[in-house]
Amino acid sequence: MRIALPLLEMWNLQAALAIFGTLCLTSINGYKNGKVEKSCESMMPEHHSQPNTTASPYTLTANASKFSPGDNIRVTLSGSERFEGFLIQARDATNPDGLAIGSFTLVDPAISQRLTCNSIAGSAVSHTSNAKKTEIQVIWKAPSNAPPTVQFLATVLAHYKIFWLKLPGPVISQGDVTPAPPRSTTVMSTNSASTSILPQPGDDDAYLCINDEGRVSVEAAHTTGRTYPEVSSKSVLTDVGWRVSNGVIQCKFSRSIYTPQDPVRVSLNNSYYLFVAHGTAEYGMIHKHTRQPLISSHHQIITGPPEILTGSRSPQLMKYHGALMLIAWMLAGSTGKLMAAYFKPDWPEQTLFGQKIWFQVHRMLMSLTVLLTAVGFAFPFIYRGKWSTRAGAHPYLGCTVMILAFCQPIMAAFRPAPDSSWRWIFNWLHWGVGNAAEIIAVVSMFFGIRQQSLLLPYPWTTGVLSAFVVWTIVLKLVLKLHGVIRKAGSGKEDELPVLSNISEDANWDTKFRMAVLAVFVIGNSAFCISLLTSIGDI
Repeated sequence: MRIALPLLEMWNLQAALAIFGTLCLTSINGYKNGKVEKSCESMMPEHHSQPNTTASPYTLTANASKFSPGDNIRVTLSGSERFEGFLIQARDATNPDGLAIGSFTLVDPAISQRLTCNSIAGSAVSHTSNAKKTEIQVIWKAPSNAPPTVQFLATVLAHYKIFWLKLPGPVISQGDVTPAPPRSTTVMSTNSASTSILPQPGDDDAYLCINDEGRVSVEAAHTTGRTYPEVSSKSVLTDVGWRVSNGVIQCKFSRSIYTPQDPVRVSLNNSYYLFVAHGTAEYGMIHKHTRQPLISSHHQIITGPPEILTGSRSPQLMKYHGALMLIAWMLAGSTGKLMAAYFKPDWPEQTLFGQKIWFQVHRMLMSLTVLLTAVGFAFPFIYRGKWSTRAGAHPYLGCTVMILAFCQPIMAAFRPAPDSSWRWIFNWLHWGVGNAAEIIAVVSMFFGIRQQSLLLPYPWTTGVLSAFVVWTIVLKLVLKLHGVIRKAGSGKEDELPVLSNISEDANWDTKFRMAVLAVFVIGNSAFCISLLTSIGDI
């Protein structure tokens, strides 16, 4: 189980958001149209923020203090400041956390609308848009089963992140019933934060540090798999502090080891991996982080002494995937292909395990390429457990390379004899499939180094990979040009060169090609090691 937990000391993050947990962006509801049935029970806006605890500039009044079943009571919400949204309900005065009672009739349908809460049509009323307003009136109809005392409650939004939760309104009573003192309406402190999902395998205990126009909110949250974090409605954080300086957020908080009031919180007596992610926020709404979270390299004992943690932004399996693919196509594959293209004339009298040297080296290197590709190909599927829908063209290119790589040994197993009339077909297919696999593999590497799960430093690593491509092309052109020059200077047809000269020239050609091969391997190794080092550093 992956668990993200807080360090109980100061955090310094280089962006507007620190999220302890693995997150992915899902839809979030702003509800400018007032369709807030999801908030019927809690009356809490789903804005991932905390209610204002200062004195409210808004009041809720009624035109009567007594009622009988069937009566119509005019309820007015007004304020000295304009507001964008609201939610009004009537509840049992002795249980303001209970269900909505009765139903409302609209006075102005242009700015208010009826909602269906606990299966009662019109049992709540809300705004129709985020247009500014200073007053709203509705008519409440008392039901036949109304309790002895009823209290009106309102949640009022001045702005997206500025709202007052469950503002208490007047208490009205039936007939001669003496109004009971209403229970105090619970208002969450600014240190609280909301969740309704119990822990499941793969859940994360998350803590958010969100900068909203210079004001930072520190909240406890919970994620299930890769879902959007749900902010906790329970007060579990204390000693909260924050500061913003030059775009850097500093946050601190404390939390009890056990939180029986919020069972979704994990015990801090255990050890966990710590995830740190950052991204952008707008109007208090966090967006998906653009980089893989920083993951601690080992389980951390939360209640242990402070220490400097080390970690990585890339899962180990994805690092192995990238490393194997780079070695396969920057070293083994490119060298093996070079041997087949330019070294056939060399060592004509020498063999290796009963075959020509160039052929055996070519076969061993290409077999190694296929093996490394196959192993590396499996790692992303083991890590993800399924097809990645967010990786763009990279997985499609990778699958193509894997198919082409496997085609090569299959074709080689059925290749015709050298003197067969079908041999030329095999030669062209083998050459074409090999070149296609190499080209697509290089393109796939360009896409791969920009994947979030293996995001290498940009633009430096892109430059290294580009230099590798240019380097490979240049050295192949050198070998090609050398062959053309040697062929053109081999003499006229009616001239018979001395045998010793032919032997000396062939020996010199082999030495030249070997020198180029050495430079080729050294250069490719340098480029490959540079990228492997980058993988190790992330």
